Amino acid sequence: MNLRLKTAAALVALATWPAYAQPAPPAPSALETLGAMRPTGNAAEWPEVSQTGGKADKVKENLKKIKLPAGFHISLYALVPDARHISVGPQGVATFVGTRKSKIWVVTDRSRGGIGDEVKEFAPTLPKKIPNGPCFSKDGFLYIAEQNRVLEYPAAEFFYESPDVVASVVVAEGELIPKSEESYNHTARVCRVGPDNKLYIQLGQPYNVPTKEKNELYRKLGIGGIIRMDRDGKNREVYAIGLRNPVGMDFNPQDKSLWTNDNQVDGMGDDQPPGELNRIASAGLDFGFPWYGGGKIRTNEYKNDTPPANVVFPQVEQAAHAADLGLIFYTGTMFPQKYRGAIFSTQHGSWNRTVPVGARLMVTFLKEDGNVAGKSEAFAEGWNENGYYLGRPVDVAQLADGSLLVSDDLVGALYRIWYDGK
Repeated sequence: MNLRLKTAAALVALATWPAYAQPAPPAPSALETLGAMRPTGNAAEWPEVSQTGGKADKVKENLKKIKLPAGFHISLYALVPDARHISVGPQGVATFVGTRKSKIWVVTDRSRGGIGDEVKEFAPTLPKKIPNGPCFSKDGFLYIAEQNRVLEYPAAEFFYESPDVVASVVVAEGELIPKSEESYNHTARVCRVGPDNKLYIQLGQPYNVPTKEKNELYRKLGIGGIIRMDRDGKNREVYAIGLRNPVGMDFNPQDKSLWTNDNQVDGMGDDQPPGELNRIASAGLDFGFPWYGGGKIRTNEYKNDTPPANVVFPQVEQAAHAADLGLIFYTGTMFPQKYRGAIFSTQHGSWNRTVPVGARLMVTFLKEDGNVAGKSEAFAEGWNENGYYLGRPVDVAQLADGSLLVSDDLVGALYRIWYDGK
C-alpha cells in the first residue's frame, strides 16, 4: 500500500473510532421510562397476596375480641403486608395502601361484597423508598409521599392493573428534605390534597428533641411541621410548625380547618407528655415544639429558653405514648347521626411505657363552633391484651358506603367496620 492509501485508511479509522470507543449512554431509569409512557419490560411475575388459609382464619378469630358500640361490626377486609396509610380511590374502584418498606399495595373488591378479594403490588416496576403516604385528589390523581420524594400517578385507579404505571415527579428524590437530614426515624410521610387544591405533606423531624443547632433549619424548611405546595411541586411553603412527629391529618369539611395528630417526646415518664390532636385554623401557626414536649409540658432541653409567642396548644391531649397515627372526618351516612362529622383516629400503641396503652380506634366529637366537645373516646379496642398486641392500628379511611377501613401493620391487614344496628 502506498503512502497516500495508508494515510487515507488511517484517517477513516480515526474518524470512526469515537463511535465505537465512547461508552454507551446510561439506560433510562424506570421513572424516566414510565414518564415517557414506555414499558419497562420488567415484572414477568406479579403475584397476588393470598386471602385464604391459616393466617386469614386466625385474624378472623382474633377480631372476635374487638369491642365496638352496639350495632357495629368488624371483619377482615384484606390481608395486606405491612399495611400503613390508606387512600380510597375517588371512584370507589380500588384502595391504595402504603408501607414503611418499598411497596404500595392496591386492594380491589371485585365482588362488591365488602371484602377486598384481590391484593397486588402497585406499580411494581418502579423502585420506591418508604412509600408510606398515598393520597388522592378529587379528580383522580394519586400522590405518594415517600421518605424524600413525591410522585404523581395520573388515573392510578384505572391503570393500576398493569405493572407499568405512568408516574411523574412532584418533588425529586433528595429535595423534600436535605439529604443530610434523612433518618430512619420519624420518616413516614402522610399527604392530603386540600380544599384549596394544594398538596399538604407532614414532615416529622428525626430526633426525640433536636439540638438547638438544628432548630433554625428545621423551622425554615418545615421539618417538624406541615408544608404545602401546588400539585406540581411549585410554591412550596411552611403551613404549620412546632410539631414533633405529625402523622395523620384531615380537613374538616365544615370549616376547612386542618386537623393533625402529633406524637410527642419519649423518655419523660409513663404518663407525660400527652399526645396531641391539633386544629390548624389558618396558615402560619406554631404548636410549640421543641420548647413544649406535648401539651404544656416543657422539654428538659429547652426548659430555660423562652418559647415563641402565641403558641397554639392542642384541642385534645391524648394518652401519653399511645402513638396517634391516622385521622379522618366521618362524612358518611351509614353510622348513626352522632358520629356524622366526628373525627376517627388510630392509636398504634406505645413502646416507651412500662404498661403499654393504645392499639385502638378513637372517636372525637365536635361542637357546632368547630372545636372539640370533650376528650377522645375509645371506639374499637381489644388489640391490646395487657401489653400483648393482637394488632396495631395505623390508619383509618372511609369507603363509599360509609363503612370504615382500619389498617394494621403488625398483622398486615385491613379491617372493615360497619353498622347495621343489630
